[in-house]
Amino acid sequence: MYIHEQSDWPLFRWRDEELSAQLAEVRHRQGRLIGRMEALGLPLQAEAVLATLTQDVLKSSEIEGEILPADQVRSSIARRLGVDIGGVSAIDRHVDGVVEMMLDATRNYKAPLTRDRLFDWHAALFPTGRSGIRRISVGAWRDDATGPMEVVSGPLGWEKVHFRAPKADRLDAEMTAFLTWLNDPSRIDPVLRAGLAHFWFVTIHPFDDGNGRIARAIADLALARSEKSAQRFYSMSAQIRIERNDYYKALERAQRGTLDITSWLAWFLGCLGQAIDGAEDILSGVLRKARFWEAHGTAPLNERQHMMVNRLLGGFDGKLTSSKWAKLAKCSQDTALRDINALIERGVLRRDEAGGRSTGYLLFAPNDDSDPGF
Repeated sequence: MYIHEQSDWPLFRWRDEELSAQLAEVRHRQGRLIGRMEALGLPLQAEAVLATLTQDVLKSSEIEGEILPADQVRSSIARRLGVDIGGVSAIDRHVDGVVEMMLDATRNYKAPLTRDRLFDWHAALFPTGRSGIRRISVGAWRDDATGPMEVVSGPLGWEKVHFRAPKADRLDAEMTAFLTWLNDPSRIDPVLRAGLAHFWFVTIHPFDDGNGRIARAIADLALARSEKSAQRFYSMSAQIRIERNDYYKALERAQRGTLDITSWLAWFLGCLGQAIDGAEDILSGVLRKARFWEAHGTAPLNERQHMMVNRLLGGFDGKLTSSKWAKLAKCSQDTALRDINALIERGVLRRDEAGGRSTGYLLFAPNDDSDPGF
């Protein structure tokens, strides 16, 4: 029997005494992180938010097996936040839609979550009306025309059913109850509310596809409400991606259990604590970038150089070569070499001594010539 088939569904309960210490610790770390980030000043805060939201969008899609182009995601978010990142990539409308949904959830966290708003999010996720090659109902609840909504894994013919969602004819009533609860302030701690909202929505599974991503966006909205801030400095989705197998196991256990969801909320709080700890990486990256521009801010850079240096500061996959520079900056190989050599002369770049078939280049760390780069 699934949890939504219980006679007392959806009267969730949990054991406060088992969660209180963990909840207090997470809330303490949440407050400390926000305090540290707010002390950075607005420009660095904007950098941290851009890095966090980029990670959030990328990792939420990765959980579902979809790899989005990081440069497009970053460019789309930067444009909407008004952050100048130099060269802006051409952006696919699907990427724009995913970003639009995630930003609406966090930037407009005070606004009620309604059926129409959820439909808008869903339409933004699937602008072509298809999930892969499959046509789906977009901006509407699923109708189960092709069979019951199930979460399955395994090869064709050997599938394992992990979960079967409520029937489609229940969705109007189920979602009305969920949205009424979510928008009605109560005495539940806002962080517990985020964990419950995530679980409740993904258990209803009201759409043909995209339920996981929308559930995580709803959790982000609830976490923003818990902090009373649209500024995001940690990524729950990034941590869920790391713990992906445990995430699905925790959901499956709770969805096959009773209305006591203490174990799910404990897992959610643990994941949230790890996500907050993971924000240290974002903070250190932002500070490294700030120190870099303090050291090299007077060096005259053209638009291509500025764009490529920012790419290196933001994390660059693989080795930067003149060929990659030419491709990314949309210039000739000769122009790329001139750009690179000028930055070497100014102490911004250095050659990678590791060698190889082609010469690679690294950023100099400020005040530390021995640092291998960022």
